[in-house]
Amino acid sequence: MTAASRASYAPRTSRTAGAARASRAPGTGRRRDLGRTGFALYLTGGTLAALIFLLPLAWAVLRSFMPNALVTQAPSAADFSHLTTANYSGIIETNDILRYAANSLAVAVGTGLLTAVIATLAGYGFARFTFRGSGVVFALVLVTMMIPFQALLTPLFLELHSLGLTNNLTGLALFYTTFNLPFGVFVMRNTFLQIPWELSEAAAVDGASPARTLISVLRPLVVPGIATTILYAFLFSWTEFVGALTFLTSNNLYTLPLALLNLEYGSVGQVNFGYLEAGAVIAMIPCVVLYLGLQRFYIRGLMAGVVKG
Repeated sequence: MTAASRASYAPRTSRTAGAARASRAPGTGRRRDLGRTGFALYLTGGTLAALIFLLPLAWAVLRSFMPNALVTQAPSAADFSHLTTANYSGIIETNDILRYAANSLAVAVGTGLLTAVIATLAGYGFARFTFRGSGVVFALVLVTMMIPFQALLTPLFLELHSLGLTNNLTGLALFYTTFNLPFGVFVMRNTFLQIPWELSEAAAVDGASPARTLISVLRPLVVPGIATTILYAFLFSWTEFVGALTFLTSNNLYTLPLALLNLEYGSVGQVNFGYLEAGAVIAMIPCVVLYLGLQRFYIRGLMAGVVKG
């Protein structure tokens, strides 16, 4: 071997040895094993958490397909051979459950949209504009979150009655909007505070008005907060019972919670639990669908309302 070949061989040998030593560096394998263990624990914990939340839902759906005689009995494997859609067909044909679900859907959608619009405008004003007493006003808005609406049912009933909005789905939506606004304003204000002020200044330099800045520049950035506000207001109004029982008197205007109560106590001494299970599943569907659709926005918006402030 010549001197030149030995010189060219030595660097390659040293580089190969260095790479081998680097691959056998202490701690590399340990870190890889820890990463695999952490992923396995994460996967196991996520699976268990999903089962904890999904099993009750799956069990409720299965029970809704069981005959009324089997719903109240101890479960057994033989029950799954008697699944039927009789509960759903019966509750739709004899109890007109779809009309009550449509009433609840109209109230919940109206409440969610109206709350989102007003809360967005109010949150934008509190976050971007300073005026004397703004902190006190915002504190008063937050204080109303600690007042249960049951304590205000009587004066609100008298006020809505004087306006001709009792026994009216629009009046019920306005009632729900009133009690969802404080949380919505809180979330939207903190969502706007997370957006850099320079964006608003740049829009103002380009000649955009505050309204144009909100609609064209800031609106895409506050979608998580809007989704959180809509979801919270929708779920509240979809499941609320006491307010609907107080403000609605006509049977054809009843919401789904009132219809399910009538289904339970409509017949003295006889309750069709199969119908109740089917009605409960129908009531769950919009909540699950809306939450899954807005999940990623909801989590980001909720964090914006908690971390900042």
